[in-house]
Amino acid sequence: MVTLVIAGLTALLIRFINIAHSTAPAINIFGVWNSLQHGLKRLLISDIFIRTCEGMTDVLVILYVTNVLHLSVARFGTLLAILFATTLVIYVPAAKAADRVGRRPFIIATFCAFALYPLAIIAAHDFAGLVIAFIIGGLREIGEPARKAMIVDFARPQLRARSVGLYYLLRSLAITPAAAIGGLLWKVSPPTPFFIAGSFGVAGTFVFIATVRER
Repeated sequence: MVTLVIAGLTALLIRFINIAHSTAPAINIFGVWNSLQHGLKRLLISDIFIRTCEGMTDVLVILYVTNVLHLSVARFGTLLAILFATTLVIYVPAAKAADRVGRRPFIIATFCAFALYPLAIIAAHDFAGLVIAFIIGGLREIGEPARKAMIVDFARPQLRARSVGLYYLLRSLAITPAAAIGGLLWKVSPPTPFFIAGSFGVAGTFVFIATVRER
């Protein structure tokens, strides 16, 4: 009910937003892909690795905390509150700092947090250890404003909306099997999908560091 009310307010607020735009050229999806800069394509590849890392384990975290570490669901709720509180605290300051010092360091930081989060969960053996892991989970958002801004920076102005849409379409299609793969790896042993997810996160971080530069 609260979400529906907020959605209604959002729809009203959007009516007051007027962004000037020019007529975009007629071009199909393949043309949009060909228009993407190499930097954006490389960012997409690294982002696919990172989101595969996330998708492989996020649905399994509650099972690991409650079934393997035998914490209560109430304590898991507390851990989620810590994660979201961390995100709320860092989001705006990180976005402002990225405008001052550059986007790349913050994106690297957020990719590192994505890689460390599943590894920190399986390294934790008690509630205190999980608190640290979930703080790391909250830090995954430290570079999200910078990453989104970099996507827009790389997109050609006349094709910006379609470039961003294609970026997220390709990323979503690529990571669709991640959760199913995580579930299959869980059958091997509960820590296995977290180890594999962490390796994907590390790979994505190195791909970004090695291939993507700010304009």
